[in-house]
Amino acid sequence: MASDLWRPEATLSTLRLRAELLAQIRAFFVARGVLEVETPILSAAAIPDPHLASFSTRYAGPGPLDGRALYLHTSPEFAMKRLLAAGSGCIYQIARVFRLGEAGRRHNPEFTLLEWYRVGFDHHQLMAEVAELVNQLLTDRLPLTQEVEWSRYRALFQHYLQINPQQAGIAELAACATAHGVSIPPGMPTDDADPWLDLLLTHCIEPQLGQGRLTFVYDYPASQAALARLRPDDPAVGERFELYLNGIELANGFHELGDATEQRRRFERENTVRQELDLPVMPLDERLLAALESGLPDCAGVALGFDRLVMLAAGADSLSAVLAFPLDRA
Repeated sequence: MASDLWRPEATLSTLRLRAELLAQIRAFFVARGVLEVETPILSAAAIPDPHLASFSTRYAGPGPLDGRALYLHTSPEFAMKRLLAAGSGCIYQIARVFRLGEAGRRHNPEFTLLEWYRVGFDHHQLMAEVAELVNQLLTDRLPLTQEVEWSRYRALFQHYLQINPQQAGIAELAACATAHGVSIPPGMPTDDADPWLDLLLTHCIEPQLGQGRLTFVYDYPASQAALARLRPDDPAVGERFELYLNGIELANGFHELGDATEQRRRFERENTVRQELDLPVMPLDERLLAALESGLPDCAGVALGFDRLVMLAAGADSLSAVLAFPLDRA
């Protein structure tokens, strides 16, 4: 029997919906004078975040770059910040990005991000713009109230789990997970609370967020905001936010860190964690750090998962249903 894996997974009507949403997004930014840009997919550096894995390859060809290791970007962020430092002003990009090991109902290792940066914005102003865009895209396609919910990260844990995430120790977090029937993966750390907090967030809190309305979570722990500024009145908190709708994380944003020395320190700390986890150490993006050193304008930036947005708009139950050719058909 002949295989039908040559056929697209998404229906033609879903592919038309993708095109309509892309056109609306571009019109949204044109109306606001935000410049569309393109940056390389391949980079000589990679993000050291121990929770992300990069695809790697090696260039073969003439000249001094022969044999050079290259990485498929997990986000266009670093190159876009170089443009910002060069005076681009407000910019956006609809980019194909790649993350090794991410596959499932809401993941595909190759996917589309809408990423944009607003010069002169803080994260609160950017959250308002994200809400405006997403409501505009989805209001006629989903039963969605225009009312937006805003919640601090700590308040969520106190409300849903009755714990303070900034003070709880590993034993308390483990007991909380057990009490809520969360299966604890092997190898969970005994000296780092963040993986435990993430386990509780994803299993106990996220499914309840954004039911029928946009929900923004902000003021994340500084240890979970490696690319964000710290809140001036509370350095334990990073100026980071995430957007949820119907239990699905849609966007991740920051009031961007512009201090090159601090950014290098955070990158090096993440590489230290990678070493402790027996993960490969990633080469730092020295060109990004040089751009920060030259001066990044005060700005806020956000990455929004376009495929997840389409999935919600189409009423689909998996990411593969809105992709022409997901991994198993690539």
